[in-house]
Amino acid sequence: MTSLRVLLAVAEHGTASGAAEAVNLTQSAVSKHLRALEETMGATFFTRGSRGLVPTEAGRIYIKHARTALAELETAGVRISALKASPWSVRLHVLPIIGDRWLLPRFSRFAEQYPDIDVQFTSFVTADTTEAADGTFRFGEGHWPGQRADYLFGRDVALVGAAPLLARMGGLETAADVGRYTVLDHFQTPLRWSEFGAAHGIDGFEPAHTIRFGFYSLVIRAAISGQGLALVPRRLVQEELVSGRLVNPAGLGFKSRNAYWFTVPEDRPVRPGLEAFHRWLLEEIKAS
Repeated sequence: MTSLRVLLAVAEHGTASGAAEAVNLTQSAVSKHLRALEETMGATFFTRGSRGLVPTEAGRIYIKHARTALAELETAGVRISALKASPWSVRLHVLPIIGDRWLLPRFSRFAEQYPDIDVQFTSFVTADTTEAADGTFRFGEGHWPGQRADYLFGRDVALVGAAPLLARMGGLETAADVGRYTVLDHFQTPLRWSEFGAAHGIDGFEPAHTIRFGFYSLVIRAAISGQGLALVPRRLVQEELVSGRLVNPAGLGFKSRNAYWFTVPEDRPVRPGLEAFHRWLLEEIKAS
């Protein structure tokens, strides 16, 4: 294991001294580990160039697989640690918009009902994240290998905008009128406007101008401030629609294939803490 870490450190830093500092070994120890690996494999992994140590073809092959092997072992370690966690602890991957707009405003009810359950929230960034989670909030069509998924909400997508913007632009009566407006989009859901057009029988729907954001919360905030029209799951903007900060012109929207789901791994035993949270979550969805 140490030799593999040395190999990757040398590949990253290009010098034995840089690798030594990275793995907290002496320079001579780094050289010994690297030499032992090369003798075991019967190949030279690095040659000395003008910019330091450069991987050979054999080195590139071994470095690639060493990186994969170490990542897999780290993942296994995290999952084994999770097995030893308290049955009353729950680690959740939460999409920021779900946490901000739906889960956290309600979470105090869960905490009051289950004061002994320790819930940890982490950001869910990518589908292949190695950090173990007991449950994950996801956006998609509802199918993920190795995961059991429960539908939460999100298929009911509403067209929303600020009333002053609509008044300034002369209003909006049909889906085709949206083409006169600037629209607001999320980088990870760029097909929503084409879905909107298709749902209303408009081929090749093209808005006048599009502004894209990395977070859904920014899309909603921009819509409230009158920067454009947005397509947002109705459940996420209920308060704004009730208060009038946003309006749903002509009741326009569509039913999306994609939505928000809560998933749990199929190959992991369900601990009491997760079972309680899962039950509470579905009850909240039903009640709201």
